[in-house]
Amino acid sequence: MNIVEIQNLSKSYGANHALKGVDLSIPTGKIVGLLGPNGSGKTTMIKILTGLLLDYSGEVLIESKKPGPETSVLVSYLPDRPVLPVWLRVKDAMKMYKDFYADFDMDRAVKMLGSMGIDVNKKIKALSKGMNEKLQLTLTMSRRAKLYILDEPIAAVDPAAREFIIDTILKNFDSESAILLSTHLISDIESIIDYAIFLKEGEIILSEEAEAIRVREEKSIDHLFREVFKC
Repeated sequence: MNIVEIQNLSKSYGANHALKGVDLSIPTGKIVGLLGPNGSGKTTMIKILTGLLLDYSGEVLIESKKPGPETSVLVSYLPDRPVLPVWLRVKDAMKMYKDFYADFDMDRAVKMLGSMGIDVNKKIKALSKGMNEKLQLTLTMSRRAKLYILDEPIAAVDPAAREFIIDTILKNFDSESAILLSTHLISDIESIIDYAIFLKEGEIILSEEAEAIRVREEKSIDHLFREVFKC
């Protein structure tokens, strides 16, 4: 069963074609890597799936619904940079999520933050960069959503924090949902992805089960990515 179905999706910014006739399915119960360099179209696709960008051609369905207000209850989104007001206390941020999202699991959030050693009485501006990233991830993963979209969740943190974030994703992943994880740091997340999508210059050039790719190509996804994208 697929939670997302995309057919002939295209989006242009003037003469720049960000997405070109994309056909894609995202299966339920999988952690899906959306992989590509900067400028490949990943951000545009994420904005469409989160309902932040509605001006496109083609069909996009999340559980048979077009992205927008109806799908906001299905999608939990972690942007690629912190968005919470820094003057908020951690506990106020949690309350804000609880007020805004009916599916927010406060008990799960409290447990996760406790395991991270984050003081809920602290203001966000008093947190380190790594702790701030962990807070944002906690709030995102504490929703009981159907589709989690994580945009570069490990790009701006140190290796130790990356391991913690990846472990948090795995421990809080619900098999009835799906995770779409956008990144260019393939080696750090290869071990957890079930499905890989290569996006190049707005086009899908590979969309397949991760293990099938490794068996056919006789190499890691990270190695294949470096060959395809010359990096």
